[in-house]
Amino acid sequence: MTSVLFSIAGFINAIYASTFDDVSIIPTFVLTPLTYFGGVFYSIHLLPEFWQQVSVLNPILHMVNAFRYGMLGISDLHIGMALVGLTLLVAVLFVVAMHLLKTGKRLRA
Repeated sequence: MTSVLFSIAGFINAIYASTFDDVSIIPTFVLTPLTYFGGVFYSIHLLPEFWQQVSVLNPILHMVNAFRYGMLGISDLHIGMALVGLTLLVAVLFVVAMHLLKTGKRLRA
């Protein structure tokens, strides 16, 4: 699910990028902060209650917990919640990507 999510997101990013340099904007300013706040280096149970609730909205947290559950058998979130969150995000990005392909948005003939 994670690889599908990143591949579709990369495809959408590439469609909107005007130059090769524009492709690096999303990984630098969106993906990196989400990774640091996604529970990669710490358990979200160490955060105050408010920030735990905010972290649940971070898709990277769901990916990390799915991997953590697959490797170690433990997770900060309910694994079903993580898989449903990833599935919904993949479905939304897939619909957006298909819409961009059908409309020919920024594609050359």
